[in-house]
Amino acid sequence: MNNLRRFETINEYNAFNNHETLHPLVNVVDLSKANPRQGSQMYFGFYTIFLKDVKCGDLIYGRHTYDYQEGTLVFIAPGQVAGVNSKGETYQPKGYALVFHPDLIYGTSLGKHIHDYTFFGYQSNEALHISERERQIVLDCFSKIEFELKQSLDKHSKTLIVNNIELFLNYCVRFYDRQFITREKVQKDILQKFESLLNHYFQSDKPQTIGLPSVAYCAEQMHLSANYFGDLIKKETGKSAQEYIQLKLMDIAKEKIFDTSKSISEVAYELGFKYPQHFTRLFKQRVGYTPNEYRTLN
Repeated sequence: MNNLRRFETINEYNAFNNHETLHPLVNVVDLSKANPRQGSQMYFGFYTIFLKDVKCGDLIYGRHTYDYQEGTLVFIAPGQVAGVNSKGETYQPKGYALVFHPDLIYGTSLGKHIHDYTFFGYQSNEALHISERERQIVLDCFSKIEFELKQSLDKHSKTLIVNNIELFLNYCVRFYDRQFITREKVQKDILQKFESLLNHYFQSDKPQTIGLPSVAYCAEQMHLSANYFGDLIKKETGKSAQEYIQLKLMDIAKEKIFDTSKSISEVAYELGFKYPQHFTRLFKQRVGYTPNEYRTLN
């Protein structure tokens, strides 16, 4: 697992998996055509989505290990490293990989909105588990892309290929929404832990020593990626994780403002603000009054 294979181009990945390059910027790779191999880590210079069809070991993705089961979709953005730990055993890859280079989508609707597909930033343990029916939809999307790749390239090819990739990603958004719903108890537990984390944070000296809690900090404490954590909180509360933190902050600020022995500046520093004017601006934005106005009203 110490060897790192680098794939900067689609052609390099095609060659590794015994595939002909039909288009230099995109392909649907049938992994069963690849030679048997042992696990390794891989660097991808392009978007990669794996549809797993066999148990072949643990997926190594970033710093995390995941039991990579059948019927799983994993999304990898350019510049990320992933791999399989087959524990020294040789295995025959199976399943499919949709790979496309960022150059393919420049200037397209998908290129403008690719960052909206936040699951490209999820960790491996936040992978998408699909049903058999959903798997058929995924394979249908892959089939349409593959069909276009096997035609003679014309002025419509790029549009049709990119549109089908976008359709597939939109289905994945729906599938993830379903996964959030079906794991409702897990999500509510995470929300409760988030609330508890914020309470303990503001009861400690962390605001003065670290500053305001960030979404990334909270996600790390919950052992989740920032993207997955943010999407989960949005699904559960209708608010972004940042908005949720700010609302919690305002609730605590209101309590502290009642203590007239402390100046507004002291309250701001206790909450983790470097500059009192930033606290005043946020409080006015969220509450409708400045801290001093709120203090006199109550």
